[in-house]
Amino acid sequence: MLRILHTNDFHGALNAGREEKLRVLRRECDVYFDCGDAIKSGNLAIPLKPEEAWRRLAELGCTASVPGNRESHLIPAALAKKLEGHRHPILCANWRLKSPPPKGGAIGRGEVFPGHLIVEAAGYKVGVVGVMVPMVTERMATQAASAYLWDPPIPAAIAEARELRGQVDCLIALTHIGLCQDRELATRCDLFDIILGGHSHDVLAQPIVVGKTAICQTGSHGRLAGRYEWESGKGLVSYQLVRLA
Repeated sequence: MLRILHTNDFHGALNAGREEKLRVLRRECDVYFDCGDAIKSGNLAIPLKPEEAWRRLAELGCTASVPGNRESHLIPAALAKKLEGHRHPILCANWRLKSPPPKGGAIGRGEVFPGHLIVEAAGYKVGVVGVMVPMVTERMATQAASAYLWDPPIPAAIAEARELRGQVDCLIALTHIGLCQDRELATRCDLFDIILGGHSHDVLAQPIVVGKTAICQTGSHGRLAGRYEWESGKGLVSYQLVRLA
């Protein structure tokens, strides 16, 4: 049985009290994933010191996360400042450098961050894919001022899933694209076992199941965390939202 801990959209609210409650949950879980907007700084803000969330996520043994819009910036130096202090892998398959273009024109190659990760936990090989909401696209006027471009997240996630599915027992998408897009991803791709979402701040008291894919989201601002159990051949066998504040 794979035991999963999930948070999303802290918006800088991961404080000492919430960390302590998460620490208790983390001891019971094999993996811990955060789905973006963990830091306090807004989209174009530049923090003056390392964001507190990175240290706390490191102390909690975060397995991997996906960036939210708060973790993005158009300028490399500002992005580095936002990410200063992070210790866990950050995954994003649809965020790329504007120049040079991606090799072969392919999407989903994770140029700024890796697009995926494979971890071993509880006797399973777990594939993890990250995608986020596009901040600057080729069609936007703001692309002239950006060092980065974002490709459509759903095709990028599907490309990664097709590459990974045969290599893993469980395939998880970490998304920061909102519940409507999570539903669209599950509808268009039956390869993911679980979609752990963020961005739209939905509180899902029960997972939304599309085909064989379970979609999970925990609200926002550190009020709740998700604790789930997954078994091969059965899918999610346990789903619990735990109050942190």
